[in-house]
Amino acid sequence: MTDSTAGGADAFGDLGKILVIIPTYNEILNVGRIIARVRTAVPEAHILVADDNSPDGTGAEVDRLAAQDPNLQVLHRRGKEGLGAAYLAGFRWGIDRGYDILVEMDADGSHQPEQLPRLLTALRGGADLALGSRWVAGGEVVNWPKSREFISRGGSMYSRLMLGVPIRDVTGGYRAFRKQTLLGLGMSQVASQGYCFQVDLAWRAVRAGFSVVEVPITFVERELGASKMSRDILAEALFRVTGWGIDNRLGRIGPPVADRET
Repeated sequence: MTDSTAGGADAFGDLGKILVIIPTYNEILNVGRIIARVRTAVPEAHILVADDNSPDGTGAEVDRLAAQDPNLQVLHRRGKEGLGAAYLAGFRWGIDRGYDILVEMDADGSHQPEQLPRLLTALRGGADLALGSRWVAGGEVVNWPKSREFISRGGSMYSRLMLGVPIRDVTGGYRAFRKQTLLGLGMSQVASQGYCFQVDLAWRAVRAGFSVVEVPITFVERELGASKMSRDILAEALFRVTGWGIDNRLGRIGPPVADRET
């Protein structure tokens, strides 16, 4: 798939240095493909694969690819610690190395690299956080059973109602942040993982007064490998969002405390 906003090399150079963070756990069937697609879609972007010590050799495969690509790096983590921890580690890695734009992207192809220019164009237009959305006009999902769509739509609706977040796809995980946005979210205070990590960051952005723009995307269910979604991830999301909503209504939660750049 191509995108009408895609350009040639350094098409988004005005935004500064771009880092695409791709967390992996047992994604050896997908990781090479997604890296190649990012390379084609936004050639100037650098890529950081945050691998949670995948037993299938994903980390070693990316090491092999990185030996031929100076703009590809691997962050080898000790073990499977969750999506949130992987992204937070990737954000800190990128900020410490002077990246200006940091992107969340899944390894399984559900987040299409060809649509990354849409998110970057939204940042160029003034957004502090560009969020790839399945549930706005022009957004869609492909190859999902109705039960999965019901859970995702329901999770976003429940989060909006409980937290007062004016975002249609608050659980979506395809996102592009400005560095200063991430610093302003108070990453050092984030403890959420899995499904609710995305809710947490979006809600923090709203509470901090950042401009959040939803960009329509086509979300494609993975073809290779196994989904990481589980009942435990869903239960954590329900528990945390409910607790946050109650505390928020009781006035116990204020704006996030910004982190300092190191």
